[in-house]
Amino acid sequence: MKKIGLVGGTGPESTLIYYKELNRRINERSGGTDFPEISIESLNLNRALRYVEKEQYEELAAYVSQAIFNLEKSGAQVIALTAATMHIIYDMVAQNVDIPFISIPEAAAEYAASKGYHRVGLLGTIFTMEKDYLSKAFISRGIEVTVPDPATRVLVNERISKELEYGVVKEATVEELQSVIQNMKNEHGIEAVILGCTELPLALNDENSPVPCIEIMEIHIDRLEEPACFIPGSYSGIP
Repeated sequence: MKKIGLVGGTGPESTLIYYKELNRRINERSGGTDFPEISIESLNLNRALRYVEKEQYEELAAYVSQAIFNLEKSGAQVIALTAATMHIIYDMVAQNVDIPFISIPEAAAEYAASKGYHRVGLLGTIFTMEKDYLSKAFISRGIEVTVPDPATRVLVNERISKELEYGVVKEATVEELQSVIQNMKNEHGIEAVILGCTELPLALNDENSPVPCIEIMEIHIDRLEEPACFIPGSYSGIP
């Protein structure tokens, strides 16, 4: 079994989900005989977000790169960033990573293409909605990406940064997000919505969303769990 390295803390709630889900899923795959080895480098969320807000991408890349270096030194054999926003500097740091470095945008876009989607909505932090580091992976596959209007982008960002990042899920917020998605469906004909922040699944899912959800965290965890991340024959159940 390969050791998994997670750059976490951005935010803490999603990092917990990655840790718990990888343990649960891999234990199930092994028939209850094994759990994965996981190292987590937990970043200071506010420090990372300050770099993003000030567009200090070189500083952010250095901060994330140090975390990745620490994970590699710990023996990690596959690495992932547990937040979509941190992928704004993915390309800057990926060129110096010598082990598999699983990308959220690429994994999510591959999933959307496999579903045959042509037009999707995108919710996330304001940076995710306004920059192209997530959407370009979809666009390159011929999938149109729609975001809410500027005022709504601010609203969605506030609900993420002031509530969901801290594990707070209010019914009123769920209803607001549902309304945002419904408006994008009515106005732009979206077929699905990208939950482009790893905290959004705390509030939204296929059961309460007006359109199917492309849950980037779920898809990312799937990619980390899949057999390609494991050494063949390490235990029964893994081909």
